[in-house]
Amino acid sequence: MENIKLIIFDLDGTLIDAYPAIIRSFNYTMQKLKISKKSDLVIRRAVGWGDENLLKPFINPGDLKKALAVYRRHHKKSLLEGSRLLPGAREILGVLKKKGYKLAIASNRPTRFSWIVMRHLKLDKYFSYILCKDRLKYGKPHPEILNRIRKNFSLKPNQAIYVGDMVIDAQAGRRAGIKAVIVTTGSSTISEIKKARPYRVISRIIELIDIL
Repeated sequence: MENIKLIIFDLDGTLIDAYPAIIRSFNYTMQKLKISKKSDLVIRRAVGWGDENLLKPFINPGDLKKALAVYRRHHKKSLLEGSRLLPGAREILGVLKKKGYKLAIASNRPTRFSWIVMRHLKLDKYFSYILCKDRLKYGKPHPEILNRIRKNFSLKPNQAIYVGDMVIDAQAGRRAGIKAVIVTTGSSTISEIKKARPYRVISRIIELIDIL
């Protein structure tokens, strides 16, 4: 893949494991709203669409604003305690940076919280550009976020690849005309990912180097 100049990464489930932080903040919010707590699996399967869409299915519509405020207030702290890099993440980023690739983040997580976790885990130094759903009209699986990032570097779709962990990442890549590599460390099952027909499926993020 000699023409590749830009590698765009999803954040949660791809480079970091923040599920403990998300689960903790989610169930804290449910408790405050006097709603029964949910299992780790139920919460994990709801992750990836942004915090508003994470909470929305489980609460009354009129409580969404309050729920978001509770969740975000708690999540600022829980992210610092309940997030970690996935195995091989720092290694692959270091290798790619050294090889001269431009690196970017495309996340449905709000900008504020993306920066909190990236600074906490010392990831921000690797990336030239970070774009999140709250700065756009549409989030993934809409291709807008990938198109905006690619155009920021004045590159064509075939000069970029996108690395994510969910079905919506594969869909966003295909709609943007960018090859999507999906790592099976997130909330989508392998069978779901394969049905979405990404360019490649890998089990560990470090395997990306073999594709490039």
